[in-house]
Formats: sequence, structure tokens, C-alpha cells
Amino acid sequence: VIGLPDQSGRQAAKGGVQGALPGETAAPTYKPELLAKVKEADENQTTMDNTFACGRPGVPRLGPPRKIVQTPTELLFFYEDMSGDQYRIVPFAAKHREDLDPSFNGDSIARWDGDTLVVEATNFVTDTWFGEYGYIHSDAMKVTERFWKQGSDMAYQVTVEDPKFLAKPWVQAARLIKPSDDLLQETPVCVEDDSHRLTNKDHHLQR
Repeated sequence: VIGLPDQSGRQAAKGGVQGALPGETAAPTYKPELLAKVKEADENQTTMDNTFACGRPGVPRLGPPRKIVQTPTELLFFYEDMSGDQYRIVPFAAKHREDLDPSFNGDSIARWDGDTLVVEATNFVTDTWFGEYGYIHSDAMKVTERFWKQGSDMAYQVTVEDPKFLAKPWVQAARLIKPSDDLLQETPVCVEDDSHRLTNKDHHLQR
């Protein structure tokens, strides 16, 4: 399955998505003692967000994969990202491994729930954000991704749980990914050359 690059990370699918969990487009609900830290991160995106300096975005910020390859024992997720050509190897397994170091994309395992593919990831490094507006997380973060078909489209929905930082799980509104036969393109090497040109500290207001 190949999907077009997703541009709807903060938007619900128009017309709704059948089989989706009740989701939201609002910001995650942080515990009160974390609000100042989140606000600081959001107001200093270009200095505190590692992706601005070619860092890896991590999961779920990578979004849905561009291509999925399934074997009898595992899934291969391929991405196109400005930080480099990333991939994830996701085994069909009953539990996570206990001998892995934390990583940007975490330790992922997959299972089928009827016609829905469920991927659970844990064991993340803590210097990534799970959303671009300063959405920091702890080492206890768990990300659950759900994939299913709606017609010819692939539905995709993410739930983020973090009992140390979040007051409740954050369920993103479901999205629909259009199929595509476009080939994956090799990502050019990311070279940070913007810091000396910055006019403010927001990712999206650089002009």
C-alpha cells in the first residue's frame, strides 16, 4: 500500500471516518504542572524542536507511512521525511522486547483486531515531540496507531498515552490517506542552514 504524503496532521477527515474512535483536533490535555513547560517549548519552536535542525521527528509525528509491506511475521513501514529516509520494522508479537534501548520511533508491535491493524509503540527517547506545538512527552509515552480501509482509502488514527505528562489519553481525529502509485523518492541530506536567518521562534511564521 502506498499513500500520498499526508498534510492533514491537525485536521479531521471531511465527512468523517467510519469505525473511528471519538477523536479531537484540540491540543492534548497536560497535567497542570507541565503547562508552563509546554508553553515554553511552543514559544521557542526553532530553538527547542530538534526537527528544525535535522533531528528525527519520532512517532507519531512521522505520520502515516508512505508504503507498507507485509510479510507473514512483520510489517515494514517506509517514510519520506526531510530528516532522512526512515523506516520501521514492526513484528507481529504479543509483547514488547525488554532488552532494547529507547529510540526515536520506539519499539513497535502489531496485531490484527478484525479488519483493523493495530500498532503499539513504547520505549521512546524523550527529546522528541509528538506534535509540532511543543507536545513534549516522558519515557512512559505509548503510541497506538490504527489502520483500516474505508473504500479505497486507508484510514489512520493515533492515540497517545503518557501517564506522567498527560491528564488523559489524546486521541487524534481520524484521517483518510488516498492511495498512490508514486515511487518513493530518496530524501536529500538534511543540512541545517536556517538558524542565522530566523526572524522569530515559530516554525510556521518564518518569512
